[in-house]
Order: sequence, then C-alpha cells, then structure tokens
Amino acid sequence: MKWKRWLYAAMGVLVLLFAGLIYAWSVLSRPVAAYFTDWSSAQLSLTFTICMMFFCLGGFFSGLFSGKINVKINMVISAFLFLAGFFLASKTSSLPGLYIGYGVLCGTASGIAYNSIMGTVTKYFPDKPGLISGILLMGFGFGSFLIGKVYQAFTGSGESFRKSFLLFGIILFIVMLLCALFIKKPDAAETAALIEMITEDSKSGDTAVTEDMNFRQMIRRSSFWLYFFWAILLCAAGLAVISQAGAIAVEVAPKASAGTISTVVGLVSIFNGVGRVIFGEMYDRIGRGKTMVINEILYCSAIVLLILSLSTGSFLILTIGFIITGLAYGGVPTTNSAFVGSFYGKKHYSINFSVLNMNLFFASFGSTIAGFLYDSSGSYFSTLLFLLGAIVVGIIISMMIKKP
Repeated sequence: MKWKRWLYAAMGVLVLLFAGLIYAWSVLSRPVAAYFTDWSSAQLSLTFTICMMFFCLGGFFSGLFSGKINVKINMVISAFLFLAGFFLASKTSSLPGLYIGYGVLCGTASGIAYNSIMGTVTKYFPDKPGLISGILLMGFGFGSFLIGKVYQAFTGSGESFRKSFLLFGIILFIVMLLCALFIKKPDAAETAALIEMITEDSKSGDTAVTEDMNFRQMIRRSSFWLYFFWAILLCAAGLAVISQAGAIAVEVAPKASAGTISTVVGLVSIFNGVGRVIFGEMYDRIGRGKTMVINEILYCSAIVLLILSLSTGSFLILTIGFIITGLAYGGVPTTNSAFVGSFYGKKHYSINFSVLNMNLFFASFGSTIAGFLYDSSGSYFSTLLFLLGAIVVGIIISMMIKKP
C-alpha cells in the first residue's frame, strides 16, 4: 500500500498540472487583449474572476455529491466541460462568449477535477496530510507556468490564440479521460491498512483531529469563519498579483521582451508550486499557527518589494517580489487542505474542503479590483497598497483562530 498510494499521488499531480491552467490567465489573456483592443483591463480581469467563482462552485458540487457519484464520473464530466469551454473560447468574438467558455465552463471543470483529486488522493495519506496536500497542489501551481510557456511559445499575433485554445481543450479532454480510468478511492481494506500507518507522532500536536464534523457543524464554529475570512484576504492578494503579473512587469520594464515577461511571470507559478510543498511539510511539523505567521510575513515582504519595484523601476526587485509572492500564495491552499482535515476530521473532508474553498469565490474579485484600480489610476501602485492593507487585516484575524 505504501508504494501504491504514491502512484495515485503521481496521477493526482498529473491531473492538477493540467487543471491548473486557469491560473495562466495572465499569460493567456495577452494575445486576446492585443487582438480585442477595445476590451479594458477590468473587463478581461473579470474573465479570471468568473473562472475562479465557478471553480469554487464546481468544487462544491463535486464535494456535495462525492458520496453518491463515483470519482471517475466526475473526471469524465470535467473532461467534457474543458473541451466545451475551450472550444467556445476559441470561437468567440465577444466578452460574454469568453466569460462563458473560459470563465464558466473551464472554471467549473477545473473545480470538479481539483476537488475530486484532493478528496480522493488525500485519503491515501492520513499520516501526511500537509505533505500530500502540498505535493498535489504543487502540480496545480506548476500548471500555469508550464502551460503558459507552451502557449507563449506557440501563440503568435492576431487570431492565433484561437488554435491554442482549441488545442488546450483537446489535450485536457484526453488527459482527464485517461486519468479517470485509473483513479479511485481506497476501499475498506485499504482504509484499514492506511489507518495503521498513522504513527503516534502524527496523532499529536496541531495535526491531530478532535472529532469528525459535517459541513453544517463546521460552519457553526467561529474557527471556520475566522479562517475563511483570513483565506479570502490572502488569496485575494495572491490572485490579484497572479492575474495582473504580466501587466505589472510591463509597467516596471516596458521595454522587456515578451519572452522575458513570460519567464518572470512564470516564476510566480513555479514558486507557487514549491511553496505548496514547503508549507505542507511545515504544517505537519510546526502546526497551523506558526505556519500562518510565516505565510503572513512572506506576503507582506512580497507586496512591499513589488511596491518598491514600481517606485524604482528595478526588474531585479520585481523578480524577487514575484518569487516571494509565489511562495506565500502557495502556502494558503495547502494550509486550507490541512486545516480542514485536522480541525474537522477526514470523514466529511470532500464537502468540508469544497466549502472552505468557497473563499476563492470572494477572493477572485481581487483580480477585478486590481484591474479597476489600474484603469482608474493608470498604475498598479494603488492596487498593491490595497493588497497590503488586506494582508494586515488578515494578520489581525489569524490571531483569533483557536482549535475547536
């Protein structure tokens, strides 16, 4: 069982690697913006906001019916939604078409795949909740970088983005269907064997579970709502930077080549993935409280560096700021996953995790606010000040979280 569960982990990373393309919007949208010049930054940013909203809804319904619908069926549904979404996005010449194709359909597909994999594969690692969450989410974080680089390399000017979108839809369709053949939840015998792997060390400290709660019991706890609002604020900051990273880089270095911009923006995704593994292991070792403090320190440092890069025009400072932003943002979804399992148990993990992930529904507006502030001021300086304020409020909220 010990080696077999790592095969499922590898399968999960593969799925999330492709499902993570939704975070590549900063790169994917550039040829679209260049072609549809009358579409504003705020209008294009709304695509990402809609995508994240339906990502949350897809994950929620996947978790809600996790006990009734086989995970394989969820993966098949995700495959067809990805195909339909990218097909529609590749054909559209209007914002509503882009919103429905990329935002609604692809966002829902990604949410279903995300929750299905997280809810299934984490069951094979009751002894390493933080680490496995980090490894799986690393794939989700790396997806935007890898796909973004491929997209940037093969997508030229004009309407070439249409062919790229269509190709993405076909590739995702194939990957999701193939993985659906192999992924499955552990049966009763496997679950019993996995429980025996849990050591006394993993049952102690902040990772220990006090009791299993369903989502109705969970949402009656103050610990849930405090953490929920903390996650909204920090995720909003991360998503705002991710969605606007390309434009921020252009503001700092307007003469930089498209390849250079893409590479620097990709660092956010790379270290987003790295941060997920680091924070997952950190959560298992030092617990929630210290992990959240370290995350907050990184976030503040990142935003300050980005503000400094705009003030000085330093591309080096910008690069360091993007790296730290990636590390900080990567810690939030990993902590989300470990937090749900350790505070409210594993029995109802799928639905509880999807409910907590609804924070992205609200956090996704960080992208739209960033675009609106830019349209209003002509600079991302005001946006970054707004994000710094949100993080400070998050720090205050985190101090009030207590384990049930």
